[in-house]
Amino acid sequence: MSDGLYTIGELARRTGLPVRTIRFWSDRGVLPPTGRSAGGYRLYDEAAVTRLGLVRMLRELGVGLEAVQEVLARRVTVAEVARLQLRTVDAELRALRARRAVLSLISERGTSNEETLMLHRLSRISAAERREIVAEFVSGTFDGIELDGDAAVIADWMRELPDSPSPEQVEAWVELAELISDEDFRRRLRRIALAGAGPLPAYELRSRVLDEAGPALASGVDPASEAGRRVLDLVAGPAVDRAAVERAAVERAALLEWMETVADERVERYWALLAALNGHQRSEPAVPAFTWVIAALRAHGTGS
Repeated sequence: MSDGLYTIGELARRTGLPVRTIRFWSDRGVLPPTGRSAGGYRLYDEAAVTRLGLVRMLRELGVGLEAVQEVLARRVTVAEVARLQLRTVDAELRALRARRAVLSLISERGTSNEETLMLHRLSRISAAERREIVAEFVSGTFDGIELDGDAAVIADWMRELPDSPSPEQVEAWVELAELISDEDFRRRLRRIALAGAGPLPAYELRSRVLDEAGPALASGVDPASEAGRRVLDLVAGPAVDRAAVERAAVERAALLEWMETVADERVERYWALLAALNGHQRSEPAVPAFTWVIAALRAHGTGS
């Protein structure tokens, strides 16, 4: 040290930074020398030491040299640079979490080379690309239909892959992306939307079917039997007189048509995948009980 000034070598010893790093920053104008020695060596004062500490801190946080120069020139504040860098780090963390989830899934499943490539490709697409996939699915499936009931929920519930996806959520997104690209599945959803809400609110009918037909199915009750007819009456309502029989014939025909439209395992799987992506509890499967009621409707007609 001469007259309170430091050479690059002395700065390196004081800060623990490599000489080549300090020289590189000096060459880039981030750490301009205070002066020169008689032999032409660059010299730096105490202010340069403080400046070097700030540069080191920003670089260790991943801030680029151009942004560092903006801070040193007081054109931006450290806080502004930190906010920008935070967004960058958050994006990198999301990518790393998705990558980790894919690696975990691959290691657990023992996927083939083709499946591995597919998982990697689908996990790497951006949030904007996922939104585009969803928007295309919704517009292509429900174009021209005024949505209500479950169909509106189907159109609205699509979500992005979470910021911190678990392997199960990555797997759910991959399966969901494949499912909504299936044209036959899209046609099924469109038919459900066109069918409307059905003879009863969907949640009420689903509850009835699970409460009444579910136990009958579990107990092995034949839907075509007299016991099956009694369960059907609990679901669809009994016909107690001639007028009621005639009315029931129409109502049950409409109910049968609606249930045959909505009772699709792929649609139920769709709801389960959405639940997995959003961290919701999965609903009890309803398609087996719906299928039992469909068989009972076919067997008993009006229920008279």
